[in-house]
This record gives sequence, structure tokens and C-alpha cells, in this order.
Amino acid sequence: QVQLVESGGGSVQPGGSLRLSCVVSGVSLDDWGIGWFHQPPGQDREGIACIRRSGTTFYDDSVKGRFTISRDNAKNTVYLEMKNLKPSDTGGYYCALGSAWDGLELQPYEYESWGPGTQVTVSS
Repeated sequence: QVQLVESGGGSVQPGGSLRLSCVVSGVSLDDWGIGWFHQPPGQDREGIACIRRSGTTFYDDSVKGRFTISRDNAKNTVYLEMKNLKPSDTGGYYCALGSAWDGLELQPYEYESWGPGTQVTVSS
């Protein structure tokens, strides 16, 4: 019954910006954390940002200062603002449902439900 659906991916030049969305249904974001994961082509999926039930956030060093995670609990939607994009940011982006623990970080085992992903391509 839990569903997560990403949108907002596309193609952009280096230095450009995108805004990804993750719409969550079946649960309330008042009770869960949400993470964003990046999977470069041919590589493993890695966590890049999360927002906890409390609203606090945590970022991987690779995106700190460039990406911002936020949410609108009334819309059950989580956003990822991506700025100063680099070619290494290319790949699939996935949102995932995490625990209510206020120390939620970016390990995949902390998450139990995943969206199908949206593609981002950063190239000249």
C-alpha cells in the first residue's frame, strides 16, 4: 500500500539546476523519514540526503552545499533541489521510506520502501 514516485529528472548542462519530487502515499510523512539515493550508471546506489521525521536533514559530502532536501507534509511530498550540477551527478535518483528515528542517515538498510526512480543527465 506504500507507494513512492519520483519526478523532475531530465538533462541539464554542468552548473545547471533541477528540482526532484517524491510523492508518498499510504503513510504520513509525519511518521517517517525520507532519503534520496543516487545510482551512477553501472555503479551501486548511494545515499545522498535524508530528512527525518523531526525535519532535521543529513547530507553526503558529495552534495553538501549544492543539494537541499525539503518536504511538504500536507502534500506528502519530499523535494530535492539540485544546484551546481556536475557530470558525476548523472544517474538514477530514488527516494525511499526510512524510519522515524531522529538519527536516520544514508545507509540502505535504514529504508524499507523505494520509488522506481527518475533519471538525471548532466553533460555539455
